Amino acid sequence: MAKSSTGENPFSLVHGAKSLIPVEIGEPSLRYLQVDEESNNEAMLINLELLEEPKDLSHVIMAAQNQRIERYYNQRTNLYYFKVGDLVLKKVTQNIRELNADKLTSTWKGHYRVSSITGKGSYE
Repeated sequence: MAKSSTGENPFSLVHGAKSLIPVEIGEPSLRYLQVDEESNNEAMLINLELLEEPKDLSHVIMAAQNQRIERYYNQRTNLYYFKVGDLVLKKVTQNIRELNADKLTSTWKGHYRVSSITGKGSYE
């Protein structure tokens, strides 16, 4: 099945040919019976030479799609960087939640003051 991002199926990007359904392989058709071995070999060589072009094109399409996704995400996110001395709350995740905590327990913990900035988006 063709992927929406590249317009190609994964088999054709790897092997350079469309995949066949097993029925088409088992039942010889008129086209299969009239094939010429020499012209088939020439066509396969031409396809192998042109194989890099669809791969490169699909790579460009995927990179453009990733840029669109990133732009969409960046337009809708409101980043906020804390400063030293700001009061913050810490989110309570499953691994630091108390053992007997029920679903109505607070999802935030304490009032913490930022003492230092350790990196992009991480604080002490």
